[in-house]
Parts: sequence; C-alpha cells; structure tokens
Amino acid sequence: MTPPIEELARFAHRLADASGEVIRPWFRATLDVTDKATGRAGFDPVTEADREGETALRRLIKATYPSHGVLGEEHGQEAGDDPLTWVLDPIDGTRAFICGMPQWGTLIALNDGARPVLGVLDQPITGERWIGHSGRAELVTASKTSTLATRPCGDLASAVLTTTHPTAYFTKAEQDAFQKLAGAAKMTRYGGDCYAYGLLAMGFIDLVVESSLKPWDVQALIPIVEGAGGLFTSWDGGDAQNGGRVIAAGDARVHAEALAILRHVA
Repeated sequence: MTPPIEELARFAHRLADASGEVIRPWFRATLDVTDKATGRAGFDPVTEADREGETALRRLIKATYPSHGVLGEEHGQEAGDDPLTWVLDPIDGTRAFICGMPQWGTLIALNDGARPVLGVLDQPITGERWIGHSGRAELVTASKTSTLATRPCGDLASAVLTTTHPTAYFTKAEQDAFQKLAGAAKMTRYGGDCYAYGLLAMGFIDLVVESSLKPWDVQALIPIVEGAGGLFTSWDGGDAQNGGRVIAAGDARVHAEALAILRHVA
C-alpha cells in the first residue's frame, strides 16, 4: 500500500536533513575532486561529498522503505519491488560547490512510476528548502514556511532568463537558439544550476532554459515549479522528466514565446 503523500513528504524532509549533515562539513573545505569525464561539458567533477551524501540518502531510504527503488547520479539504479522510486542528486551544481559558491543544492524526488509527484531542493548552507507536491510548493527556512508562487510575465521582452552555462551544455544549434532568446529577454544571468529553479518558483526569475540534463537533474524540480504555478517541459512542449532539453517558466505566456523559438531546434 502506497503511503500517504504527507507521510512521504515528511520522510523527504528527513532525507534532506540527513544529506545536509553529511555534505555541510565538506563545503569550502579541502576536497579531492575527480573528473568523471562524461557529458558534453568536458570536465565533470565529483567529490567525496557527492558520494557520501548519496550513500546517506540510500541508507535511510532502504531502512525506511525497503521496497522502494532508488536512482541516483553517483551510485546508479537499484530497482524496487513497487513502482515508487526515489531520484537523487546529492549535489546538483558540483562546480559551484568546489568553487565555494552557494548556488547548488541537494535534489530529492519521488517518482510514482509515471511521473515525479514529490520534489525537494535543499540548500543546507543557506538553510533554504523548497518542497513541492499535491499541486503546491513551499519554501521552508528556520524561521517560517512560505507558500510559493511564480510571478506574472507577459512576454519575453519582460523576462529574466537564465541558464547554467551559455555554451558548455549546448550544441551549436542550441547555443544559437538560446542567444536568440537572450537577445529578446530583458536580462540574462548564468550559473544557477538547480538554485535558479528555486528562484523561479519564488518569483525572481521568469525563464530557465537548459540542455543535456539527466533525470536526477530535473525530477525534484518539476513538482516545485509546477506547484508554484509554473510550467516545466521539454523544448518541444512535452514531458521533461527524463531530462535533455528543458524549459521552466513562471508564466504560460513567456513559456509559449520561448517554445516557439526552441521547439524547432535540430
């Protein structure tokens, strides 16, 4: 029997607490950085903090819900006995992490076998935690819990646009399309990783456009963005849960305008 979503959400908070305890001491500390040498961006760093954070998450999941599956960036896939699968990225934004910058987070999603139904973005240094499920999203801090809502944005000319890097993750055709968006937007910023999606859910950013993503990069973010009233799709307007090319937008109007530019990229 599937546990109630409220129970699973409480457990997701426990997971975020556990990963934060492991990862926090490694931030701005001396680290051994290994290059996994995978992906389009070339240098693909992983640290002890990434590996130990995911190990802690997996240990707690298996102790609490042994029938659930787990898919994680660092330790791969472990099938479960029921459709529920936890999708984990212990440090999304490892490049920022190893540079001592706080624009990274721990991503924890629960997929029910069809789609991600619960997502957490935890930033254990700033003490910010975004959680989305059941059509709503919240920001949880030590002092309060706030309901999140994206802001209205009528067109691309009014939009704040962001991506993690303007070239590293894009093909030449994707770069050209992104630059067309950037030329039309009010302002463009770079380097947010998962943190940018949290800011979009808070109403500070209007559009995030990225490519070359994996399931663990996006599944936790989808319930947060959608719960705040935004949209999260692929570049052709379809399901984004498997990663690849994605668009997150706070307003359907700017999403449609961006989609018109991006959906025909080869």
